[in-house]
Amino acid sequence: MVFSHAVVTGGAGFVGARLCAKLLEEGARVTAVDNLATARPGALDAVARHPRFRLLEHDVTRPIPVPGAVDVVFHLASPASPRDYLRLPLETLRAGSAGTENALAAARGARFVLASTSEVYGDPLEHPQCETYWGNVNPIGPRSVYDEAKRYAEALTSAMRRTADANTGIARIFNTYGPGMRADDGRMVPSFITKALAGEPLTVEGSGRQTRSLCFVDDTVDGLLALARSDHSGPVNIGNPHELSVREIAERVLAITRSSSRIVHVDAAVDDPRRRCPDISLARRVLGWEPRVVAGEGLRRTFEWFSRRQAAAA
Repeated sequence: MVFSHAVVTGGAGFVGARLCAKLLEEGARVTAVDNLATARPGALDAVARHPRFRLLEHDVTRPIPVPGAVDVVFHLASPASPRDYLRLPLETLRAGSAGTENALAAARGARFVLASTSEVYGDPLEHPQCETYWGNVNPIGPRSVYDEAKRYAEALTSAMRRTADANTGIARIFNTYGPGMRADDGRMVPSFITKALAGEPLTVEGSGRQTRSLCFVDDTVDGLLALARSDHSGPVNIGNPHELSVREIAERVLAITRSSSRIVHVDAAVDDPRRRCPDISLARRVLGWEPRVVAGEGLRRTFEWFSRRQAAAA
């Protein structure tokens, strides 16, 4: 199925920009909606002059003036890295609440895909995390502005499906990484790579035994598209079930970059999940989707992208 007109809120973000590019490659007309509050400068340079692309610089907490008919809306708009949502707590909550309501309104009569997050599981007591698990979230902790915004967005999306017959799907995205990330967004992979390139210590929070499951951005985008083309309501986990400790990820980055940097441990972040790994049985069964890029290959590609950018800026 080729979409005729796709709207991507948060279209200048890391995953959003890659999704816009993929939709254009497939022949769709694409409207990216973004207020650019957390976008990487130049994130949309590769598509900005494409004849079927339009950037609507707009805050999704206000009604979205989408021109013409739309057949799919992907709602990705939200600060996504801890550094950003801790800096923009109220904006994050509004993106999940008013922003989701406005994105649903823009999708009236069209397929709606909510980009939710593995953070809805909090610090999980179930492992690996399956979609039927309700989570273990601190509703008043510093991370709650993101966790609860996404949980509310899921509740609103589900209510619209039940009461207004909206055609909705919910994706719970796990630890996406790859080329196109901001070097300063504070997430683990770009932080490790940029510090390794600079010869600076790689800071690992806590013991480093806490785990994450890295999903390469192209795999995440393919999962979102698979959900959009289905009639499945979700939630469905989109992530890589290969679990790695944070310390191991830092060690892999040092090996790939051949950096002389060392690893140093700092205090653990508040409410930092101890284990994070998706059960993707549902995605395999109903979407025919699973990740293809292994961590070693994805980290190498990401390092090469950051290395090229550093060389170009020198």
